[in-house]
Amino acid sequence: MTTRRHFLLATASALASLTFQREVEAASKAGDPLWDLSESQWRELLDAEAYRVLRKEGTERPFSSPLLAEKREGVYKCAGCDLSLFSSSTKYDSGTGWPSFTEPLPGNINTKTDYKLLIPRKEYHCRRCGGHQGHVFNDGPLPLGKRYCNNGVALRFVAST
Repeated sequence: MTTRRHFLLATASALASLTFQREVEAASKAGDPLWDLSESQWRELLDAEAYRVLRKEGTERPFSSPLLAEKREGVYKCAGCDLSLFSSSTKYDSGTGWPSFTEPLPGNINTKTDYKLLIPRKEYHCRRCGGHQGHVFNDGPLPLGKRYCNNGVALRFVAST
C-alpha cells in the first residue's frame, strides 16, 4: 500500500537525482573527458567492487578496507579519476568500519540527498567523475562535527614523499 509519505519521499528522491544529473551534464559540457566514459569503459577501468561502489552507489563491507589502518601522511584520491578528495590530516578512526574524515578538500565533492533507506542521508560524489564515495553525517568530532564516511574501495592513497 502506497502512503502519502512514500509518495513524497519518492518524489523528493527523483528531484534530487534529476538535480544531480543536471550537474553531471553541466560538467560533461564543460569538456571534462571523464564524463564521457561509457559504462563498459568504466567496467574495464575499475575492478568489480570499485565499479559497484563508484558507478552503482554501492557500499563495501565494513572493516574490509586496508585504508582503515593507513596512518601515513598523504592524500586520498578518487579511485575513478584520481582527483584529490581528502588530506590525511582530516582522517580519524570513527569506529564505524569505513575510512572517515572531518572534511574534504575544498570544491572536490558534490552532495545529494539519498532516500534509499527511507530516511534522508547526505551522499557525496567525486566532483570530477561523479563516483560515489559515501555519506556525510553530523556525528563527527568537534569543531566541525562532520563525519565523511567513505568507501575505502572508492579511494586511492598517495603518501607524501
